Order: sequence, then C-alpha cells, then structure tokens
Amino acid sequence: MEEIRSMLLAANRFLVTSHSRPDGDAVGSVLAFAEMLDQLGKQADCVLADPVPQVYMKLPGVERIRQSAAVNAAAYDVAVILECDAKQRTGIAGYGDLPILNIDHHLTGCEYGTLNWIDGDVFAVAVLVYQLALRMNVTITPAMATCLYTAVFTDTGAFTYPGTAVATLPLAQKLIALGADADGVAHSVLYSVSAGSIRLLGTALSRMQLRGVTAWSYILQDDLLKLGASEEDSEGTVNYLVSIAGVHAALFLREMPSEGIGKPAKFRASLRSKSMVDVSAIATQFGGGGHRNAAGCMVAGRLDEVAQRILNEMERGHAITPATPSCSV
Repeated sequence: MEEIRSMLLAANRFLVTSHSRPDGDAVGSVLAFAEMLDQLGKQADCVLADPVPQVYMKLPGVERIRQSAAVNAAAYDVAVILECDAKQRTGIAGYGDLPILNIDHHLTGCEYGTLNWIDGDVFAVAVLVYQLALRMNVTITPAMATCLYTAVFTDTGAFTYPGTAVATLPLAQKLIALGADADGVAHSVLYSVSAGSIRLLGTALSRMQLRGVTAWSYILQDDLLKLGASEEDSEGTVNYLVSIAGVHAALFLREMPSEGIGKPAKFRASLRSKSMVDVSAIATQFGGGGHRNAAGCMVAGRLDEVAQRILNEMERGHAITPATPSCSV
C-alpha cells in the first residue's frame, strides 16, 4: 500500500482503465479512482475499449470515459489497470514501457504490473479502491460513493452471491451514509433493461437445457439481428440459469461476430456457480479466468463442440480444483 501511495504521489498523468466489456465494478471503480486522482491534483484519463453499458450511463462522471482500442503511452506517467487478470483483457494497445499499477481481485489474477495489488478475498475491486482512497486521505464524495456502491451492488449480484453479504453490507451501509444513491443505482441496474434484452432472454431461456446439476443455453449472432438486440443485451442471462432449483452451476454461450470466411466461430462463455463448483478453475482450462462463483472465457469451435467441452470439464470435477492463473504478460 505504501509503494502504491508513493507511485500515485510521484506521478502526474494517469491512464485509468479496466477490462473490455466493462461491468459495474469496472465502470464504477474506474470513475471512483479517477475522482481520487482529481482530488490529489493529478490528471486522470479514463479509457475503456468498449462502450459503457446503458445501465451505467447515469453514473456521476461517466461522460469522462473515452472509448478507444489504443492509447499513446507518451501521454501518461502511469497506467492504472483495474480488475484485469491479464493486461490483454483491457482490449487496449499502446502501453509500451509505461509503468503499470495493477489492482485486481480475481482468483486468477497475475502480477503483470510494475506494482501489483491482488486480493482474491474481496468481492469487488471497488473495495480495494475504497481502501486506497482512505489511505490517500481523500474525501469520499457522494459521487464517488455512488460509483463504488454500484460496483459492490453489481459484483455481488445485488448482495446475493454466496458468502458476500456479511462482508458487503457493512461497506454498503458506509457508502450510503457517505451519499451513495442506492435507490438510483438499484433502479438503473434492475429496472432499466432494454426491450431487446427481454426478447433475447426469452430466446435463451426457451433453449435452456439441463445436464445433471448444470443448466446451459446459448444465443447466436442471427438472434441479435432478428430481435433487434445488441451484444450488451445478453448480459446477465446466465444468472437466470443458475437460479433454477436443483442447479449448481450454469453455462451461457454467446456467439461472437464472425472474423471472416474460413475462420472458426467463437463463443464467449459465462459461467456461474451457487455451490462448491469453482467456475474460475473451469475458465482457466480455456484461457479465461474470474471468481469462484463467476467466471468466463472465449472458446473457438462449433456450438455443440464448445458446449460439450465445457460441460465435460464441469462433470469431471475440475471445478473443485483451485484455479491456477495462466499468466501471459
């Protein structure tokens, strides 16, 4: 922590980013970290490879986030990468030899940074950002509290994931006392989904299959076209699958856009668990990563082949083997 504090105080120009396809923890933590740097008199540039999902567009300061696939390393002194277990997961190129502060909470986190703070015991990287803000003696403003609360709220499944309530609720209470707009966050996240999202959910649920204690389903690119939906609209579908009584784990496959004629199809796999099944261990088998109860990976092949491979891993018991990070820096 002291080394991180020294790095932040010594530098002036910061790039703040997180993983591609940003979720609530990524967006909320990036914005909170940037406001902390503002208070320290630093320049903070927020960049994400993909657009901010619609449900987070009301977060205070969201307009400062710029979408780009590359950055100019010469414009910064330090790159702050939040919630990425590998540098490539940002989807951004151009870091060069820029010093990197890597702050992560994934079990599969890797030490690719100049400084690395990885704590797999916390439920959101926002927890570490909050702790760092206190250490830096900055004021947790209502705007910062709202961003941090959003991160905590979403990364715990609205405080429903196993083992998160005891640790989460006291922090949530503190953030609300500091001015977090808890009602507004809940409304935006839970009650502001698009019509396309509901149509897509219906399609995915109609295809749901059970294999033992695992539920799985999928959507294809053709589904997005027919239903007028976007890739963002499929987020959260896997949570409905894992909510089924008697189901211990769930797999949701989303076909990615074609990379050209002759190229194999690719599927983004979202995995969830509500038991002892460690889905991060499964994801690492396919070059992905994540948490014990929520993880993901990308797998190439035909739909039936990809589903079979992942479901086989679930059945073989790899789920109870501790995840081993596959670090490529």
